[in-house]
Amino acid sequence: MTLILLAALFIQSPFACNVGALTPAERHRHFDELGPALRAVKTGVRELPDGYEFRFPSDRKTVGMLLEWVEQERLCCPFFDITVHFEPERKAVWMRLTGRPGTKEFIKADAGPWLER
Repeated sequence: MTLILLAALFIQSPFACNVGALTPAERHRHFDELGPALRAVKTGVRELPDGYEFRFPSDRKTVGMLLEWVEQERLCCPFFDITVHFEPERKAVWMRLTGRPGTKEFIKADAGPWLER
């Protein structure tokens, strides 16, 4: 029993987007509406050793879309470590996508349009 519990602690999800974790309506919203809308208002990209950081305006509409996108993304890509950081004085919002070794390469291969400046 203890061995099974310890093994469960070390199991990692594969580097693959599990679109089946989202309903058809959520998939449409995530990939066809929120993703393109967020990429259109993105104001910067920073490369990190283990992933990327994306800068957005801090208005309510953008923050709402970003938080909805993050909630859906964590379902279909549970291997991401996702952080949302709000700069002081409502300057900007940063979304950081990082994770274990291989995460950055997955982002490069799967999320090219997000990396365009």
